[in-house]
Amino acid sequence: QVHIVESGGGSVQPGGSLTLSCRASGFTSSTYVMSWYRQAPGKERELVAAISAGGSAHYANSVKGRFTISRDNAKATVYLQMNSLKPEDTAVYYCSAGSDWAIRDFWGRGTQVTVSS
Repeated sequence: QVHIVESGGGSVQPGGSLTLSCRASGFTSSTYVMSWYRQAPGKERELVAAISAGGSAHYANSVKGRFTISRDNAKATVYLQMNSLKPEDTAVYYCSAGSDWAIRDFWGRGTQVTVSS
């Protein structure tokens, strides 16, 4: 049975940092493109960052230079290191797995990130 579980969300002040984790099970996640998406209230879900099986990373322009995506295939876990957080980063963050860059096969339930003073 496929499971994708996000963790690490919380509340932080502007300028602070958080690290999100995404643990996958029930499939060979090491061969999948793993992605982080986010959805703010009243807005569409948007891609934040993605990483290929080989480690190539892609970032949304809004987070370049502040967020870093990485993966530990031995632990079937993907991370999103978020630095210099801004109030506009407030959203529910979702982890997704896809067999290709353009495909999203599995989704987690999300973790809330709130950036506020």
